[in-house]
Amino acid sequence: MYNTYLYMGRILVAGGAGFIGSHLCDALLAQGHEVICVDNFITGSETNIKHLMGNPQFTLLKKDISKDEIEIEGLTHIFNLASPASPADFEKIPEEIALTNSLGTLKLLSLVVKTKARFVITSTSEVYGDPKEHPQKETYWGNVNSFGPRSCYDESKRFAETLIYIYLKKFGIDARIARIFNTYGPRMRKEDGRAVSNFINQALEGKPLTVYGTGEATRSFCFVSDLVDGLMALMFTEGISGEIFNLGNPEEYTILAFAEKIKGITGCESNIEFSQSPVDDPQMRKPDISKAKEKLRWEPKVNVDEGLSKTVEYYRSLNS
Repeated sequence: MYNTYLYMGRILVAGGAGFIGSHLCDALLAQGHEVICVDNFITGSETNIKHLMGNPQFTLLKKDISKDEIEIEGLTHIFNLASPASPADFEKIPEEIALTNSLGTLKLLSLVVKTKARFVITSTSEVYGDPKEHPQKETYWGNVNSFGPRSCYDESKRFAETLIYIYLKKFGIDARIARIFNTYGPRMRKEDGRAVSNFINQALEGKPLTVYGTGEATRSFCFVSDLVDGLMALMFTEGISGEIFNLGNPEEYTILAFAEKIKGITGCESNIEFSQSPVDDPQMRKPDISKAKEKLRWEPKVNVDEGLSKTVEYYRSLNS
């Protein structure tokens, strides 16, 4: 297992006020690292990091990595989690998403070259598109539409991976790629627009749960603490520069079964209503995490019932 205590350092977390980013900041600070959070709050929230503001090891920089210059000396590690990731954002801020994942990644890579910091970028399972391989391995090239409503995110993440490849070959940097699958938990935006948040909101409000398509499409769901452990393992494991890892929970559910599970946990008695599937919505999503198990010694620990119970409790607190 990796040992972060060997690497006490100065760590930049781009997107550190976001859902996953704020939990990562918590974990890094708990290990004794100095953490510099960069966020422009387009989807991140100061509420997520409010509890950290008095910590002398924590610094917040309100910057947009796609526009602003970021000059920080002495960095040892850089995590790039800076990107809106919700389908609800794809129509609202597509240009911002595309530029964050392209120009923003490029700016951080320039900082990597200057500081010689180790770099981890969070890519996405969306690079696999609507997959023809199941489950998806890191070697799968994907089935992605470059000209559609999801392409601002899917294609900019694929381009970010290309930039990593270029900088690995050109500058010899130490960089690693995480392809993140569906992640959920406390601090997930109420209006996130994905299955977990939609179903929980509807259940708590006593509304019908909206299932897109026939409900037979599948997803896998990883609790945020497990995902953060995976990102930490990816950053602090030696000898894996230039490698790509799926990080997610391989336990697979149909969307219909998942809606029924949330009804059970919340005690909701609402009906399930069916609606037309969004354009290019993937029909299957399940990670093959055998590589992460072997090289990172990582796999999820939190079962879905436990994770959903904690998430429902969080959403209830937002309404209290």
